[in-house]
Amino acid sequence: MIHVCSLARLHDTVAATGARHVITLINGGTVLTRPSNVDPTNHLFLGINDIVDEIEGLVAPGAAHMHELLEFVHAWPRAAPLVIHCYAGISRSTAAAYATLCALMPDHSEADLALRLREASPTATPNARIVALADAALKREGRMIAAIAAIGRGRDAFEGEPFVLRLA
Repeated sequence: MIHVCSLARLHDTVAATGARHVITLINGGTVLTRPSNVDPTNHLFLGINDIVDEIEGLVAPGAAHMHELLEFVHAWPRAAPLVIHCYAGISRSTAAAYATLCALMPDHSEADLALRLREASPTATPNARIVALADAALKREGRMIAAIAAIGRGRDAFEGEPFVLRLA
């Protein structure tokens, strides 16, 4: 199972789920205390800003970040849940969760997986740059981008409610 949450809910989500693997997608300078039950080797930290276009002084998600993300999720043993979080649990983390679903469920349609994301989180507004990077890396030929565009922007919120995505 994949659990998605905000930074503020990270420790509670890890404790409640028994997760042993965490993916963090937040600005590089953000203070983060890794949950004590998560080994440092089981924590992927991607210091990226929540932007779609290059902006001087900020770190845009790039192909190298996507490579790290996909390598990490393919190595995740799935014995315990995976927690993916960003600052608000709305954009970067939902895009990474969608990329994870598409990577680990290659025979499922992108549209069905996008609908699964929308049903799990009415506030999910996946970062379009991260989705495009995943689409290219997974050779989905624009289908991931189209599927996320089809579900539209999520409901406005300051912070998303934690949610679960199943890999079945």
